[in-house]
Amino acid sequence: MTRRLAQVAKKVGVSEATVSRVLNGKPGVSETTRQSVLTALDVLGYERPTQLRGERARLVGLVLPELQNPIFPLLAEVIGGALAQQGLTPVLCTQTKGGVSEADYVDLLLQQHVSGVVFAGGLFAQADAPHEHYRQLAERRIPVVLINAPVEELDFPCVSCDDAVAVEQAWRHLSLLGHERIGVVLGPRDHMPSRRKLAAAQAAAEAAGSPLSEDRVERSMFSLEGGQAATSRLLDRGVTGIICASDPLALGAIRAARRRGLAVPEQVSVVGFDDSAFMNCTEPPLSTVRQPIEAMGRAAVDLLCTQIQGGEVPPGELLFEPELVVRGSTAQAPRD
Repeated sequence: MTRRLAQVAKKVGVSEATVSRVLNGKPGVSETTRQSVLTALDVLGYERPTQLRGERARLVGLVLPELQNPIFPLLAEVIGGALAQQGLTPVLCTQTKGGVSEADYVDLLLQQHVSGVVFAGGLFAQADAPHEHYRQLAERRIPVVLINAPVEELDFPCVSCDDAVAVEQAWRHLSLLGHERIGVVLGPRDHMPSRRKLAAAQAAAEAAGSPLSEDRVERSMFSLEGGQAATSRLLDRGVTGIICASDPLALGAIRAARRRGLAVPEQVSVVGFDDSAFMNCTEPPLSTVRQPIEAMGRAAVDLLCTQIQGGEVPPGELLFEPELVVRGSTAQAPRD
């Protein structure tokens, strides 16, 4: 008990006597300090006293699919900072192959009595993936916000970058540069943002008078290696412009072109998606469609906090406008 008091007191920056008063329900402690002590208990892995277990912790789960794509650490930084400003502490849950599953993380978060959960790029974005753990959160009325894809059968608020506008911007850019043989590299077939991007690409191709054929659509896992393999197949079919569903896929596309002895952008132009860290430092610097991560992250926290405080959130999906960032990986189409 003494060790626990000392650790919690050090974590919060108060005296052990103050911690003792909180744990024993004694008066004379501000609400801010009281909540800080309870949060410290949760973070350090100690059980709350029986009389305090009914209260939900000031913890918020932040569930991410990976940290290799730089866009996810950036999102974690934005959301973590916004949560801290609201007096909430993020609990980062990152999935790894063969490690703890998303459903396992949800069980752990429920055990910690979290105040809410933010999901970004999780199984909710895959139509064919299991969604039972989301229903479990809905049944327990835990506040939840999804980023970049809704779950149709569950009424969770969602914050998304407008995939259709992103593809329209990229397609128009390549078309104005004279590219007629444009291919797209997307995520798996059941990945909802990729489905949206595909629909937008098909509409853009139709508007240009040249329907998008299946042989100009490739799907891959979201990795540099996946982008390289998918692009190699597109290059076999003579494409000169490639639109990718993420920046790592786009970097893989550039590698594939170079392995063929093709110059980027003189012979092949590549457009990414996200504008994640260091994309202006690649060679060539990557043209990409920027997600407004700062605005999206803060909006997600606002929606979550409104739910935590018992307020109503607007129905439907909040769509944020992306921005095309033109750099050195795109140029005029090569002349035949």
